Amino acid sequence: MSANQIFDNEKYLREQAGEIRKRIERFDNKLYLEFGGKLMFDYHAARVLPGYDPNIKIRLLQKLKDQAEVLICIYAGDIERKKVRADFGITYETDILKIIDDLSEWGIEVRGVIITRFENQPAAVLFKTKLERRGINVYTHYFTKGYPTDVDTIVSDEGYGVNDYVKTEKPLVIVTGPGPGSGKMATCLSQLYHDHQHGIQAGYAKFETFPVWNLPLKHPVNIAYEAATADLADVNMIDPFHLEAYDTKSVNYNRDVDVFPVLKRILQKITGDESFYLSPTDMGVNRVGFAIADDEGAQEASRQELIRRYLRYRCEYVLGMVDKDTVQRAELLMKEFDLTEEDRSVVGPARRAAEEAKADPRLGNEGLHCGAAIKLKDGTIITGSNSPRMHAAASAIVRALKYLAEIPGKIQLLPQATVDSVNNLKTDVLGEKNLSLDLQETLITLAISATSNHAVQLAMEGLKEFKGCEMHMTHMPTPGDEAGLRRLGVYLTTDPLFSSNNLYTA
Repeated sequence: MSANQIFDNEKYLREQAGEIRKRIERFDNKLYLEFGGKLMFDYHAARVLPGYDPNIKIRLLQKLKDQAEVLICIYAGDIERKKVRADFGITYETDILKIIDDLSEWGIEVRGVIITRFENQPAAVLFKTKLERRGINVYTHYFTKGYPTDVDTIVSDEGYGVNDYVKTEKPLVIVTGPGPGSGKMATCLSQLYHDHQHGIQAGYAKFETFPVWNLPLKHPVNIAYEAATADLADVNMIDPFHLEAYDTKSVNYNRDVDVFPVLKRILQKITGDESFYLSPTDMGVNRVGFAIADDEGAQEASRQELIRRYLRYRCEYVLGMVDKDTVQRAELLMKEFDLTEEDRSVVGPARRAAEEAKADPRLGNEGLHCGAAIKLKDGTIITGSNSPRMHAAASAIVRALKYLAEIPGKIQLLPQATVDSVNNLKTDVLGEKNLSLDLQETLITLAISATSNHAVQLAMEGLKEFKGCEMHMTHMPTPGDEAGLRRLGVYLTTDPLFSSNNLYTA
């Protein structure tokens, strides 16, 4: 069965849209739908469920766009500390701008941006001003007085009442954010409170993807979600409220289970409905499990994701981004399935390429020897290593392009005169010390050469073939390598080693 058949996008669209419409009808045509995970470019889902469209949620919203509008939340503290979205390498505040632009291109209305837990942080105030001067509606929400125990205060003018009220017009209000902890649930509840104060009998639900409630607790797809949130110490568990209410096992995660008793009391206080929801699973709208067409394929893809996450956390640890406990949690999840790093097929070849480079007298014995390996869609693994001409990532990509275009290995795609010209620019004009071309520089140099060299032009046609390919490097990428690989859509992992002994390289 091909990768495209592991997940059935069309079935998922039908099922998920149908469930959302049922929720809208249940709550008198006014529903606040909290989106768990990424609204767009959900690459985690695409990796663990091959064939999953990373933008399927947007396609779903397009089906409902006549009924829907969007609120985007961002936690003021994330603005202040410049939190980064790892898959794009951009800050959360920049991601907000990207989300607004992307939604606009898809024809979906953004009602406004809500800065949550706002305390007049200077960076948050600056971001608010920046958005407002670009014509974006911005609202501020504060830490909820009385939360989590004093429900009478929470659901009052002193609690949710102090937050800005966003007047929405459409039956479906999507509440999203750039990542976890953005304040999406609190925003939904605050809006619910204000709507009921205005006589609008609105409801609340969660658009869920992971964990998948109707897969087993220890299914690799669900364990991969635990690995993805190891830095948050999330743990999947059987929903005890659902088991008690329906005598049926379903999978949820600790944060939703822990907060449910508080959430239930708040919803009852706002709406007066004691049977609003009986379990966290009841809150979720999640039909992902029904659209998995090849369970074994999904299991294998998820096991590979466990290795990717472990390797990523090891790198984030040496960069000071996560603590040791996060790495250990990810390692324990790998061990549940008896996995090692080299069960990822590109890890061994990349490490061997580095060792071979170290032993090659033509490459010199000074400096660090980096190896890279990329697995193409036909299963072929191409390796590369760093040299005075180019970085390891660039070497692997150039060799892969030659393989795809059936160009003999001895033919040079990068003319020495062009490389020398780029090097002169880097050293004589820009004052850089490193002559070796990174991937981004290599791709630009190839694009220039393609205008006068048919072989290069032919090779460049293979660049689109790298999207979704697996790659490993023995050292963490430089900014130019990372940017180039991200744009090619490669799924990259690396060993936790720096590509240079210098603390700063210009």
